[in-house]
Amino acid sequence: MSALSDQLVSFAILAYLVAMISHAVEYALGNARTRVAAPARELVGAGVGAAGGSLPEAPNGADAAAAERTARRARLAGLGAVAATALAALLHLGALVARGIAADRMPWGNMYEFVLTVSWIGAAAWLVVLWKRPMLRRLGLFLSLVMVLLLATAELVLYVPIVPLVPALNSYWFVIHVSTIVFASGIFLLGAVPAVAFLMRSGYEQGRRSFPYTLAKRMPTAAGLERLTFVLHAFAFPVFTFAVIAGAIWAEAAWGRPWGWDPKETWSFISWVIYAGYLHARATPSVKRNVAAWLAVAGFLTMLMNLFGVNIFFEGLHSYGGLD
Repeated sequence: MSALSDQLVSFAILAYLVAMISHAVEYALGNARTRVAAPARELVGAGVGAAGGSLPEAPNGADAAAAERTARRARLAGLGAVAATALAALLHLGALVARGIAADRMPWGNMYEFVLTVSWIGAAAWLVVLWKRPMLRRLGLFLSLVMVLLLATAELVLYVPIVPLVPALNSYWFVIHVSTIVFASGIFLLGAVPAVAFLMRSGYEQGRRSFPYTLAKRMPTAAGLERLTFVLHAFAFPVFTFAVIAGAIWAEAAWGRPWGWDPKETWSFISWVIYAGYLHARATPSVKRNVAAWLAVAGFLTMLMNLFGVNIFFEGLHSYGGLD
């Protein structure tokens, strides 16, 4: 089962890669459609010449037909990307189930398994969002890119063979605390994607021509991205708060104190404060939406620090990363 899990992860990476490429094709065809349709708009918008000449000849329909074909191909590429993402999520889930069966426990015992689970939560949540709001489909380019990077990092850097849980984790609190942390982290992962996309798109809508201009003009509206960012964070934050409280209760039972400013506890508190600051800023009319979005991005960076940096560079009571 362990070998099956490893193979399924590899296939999931390939499927996410196919989804990313398909989304990129959708973006490219969308840009091509814009270029094809532009000459027709210019001809229709032109008036009588200064010397009283006649109106330029209207397009004969060829440009419109070409634009329609390009739009159809872009739509097919987008739908193919969604199908590839769904397939990848199924393979991803199969890898987790096989890993859990092989280990005879929940597959959350080290960094490799944690990253696999968090990334799957993010992908599954994205498919739910897409089912509710299909107009956000093009955001899948960035989600699939994140999935490829995370799973590739897990396979190439974080992978460890299956081993039993360390004694400190053999508790029913393991399921309660870690499951809620994993769930909240997966939603925060997904929430960071529209936050970054919002910053790019809002710059485009305000007339700034920065490096991601070509991508930004094909994204959903800034207002829609900002609302999605808020909904995801408002949903994940109470779960994350419960996870931190559950961790403190577990620490009291295991170590005789609820809080000791262990590196992971410290960074969890930092993340909690920043995400609380984001929600407060989002609810304050005087705070610009861009400022709030940057707080959401900063919160996710602290989550990455807690996951990777603390486990790799610090020693503490939570050193269960599995890396030597």
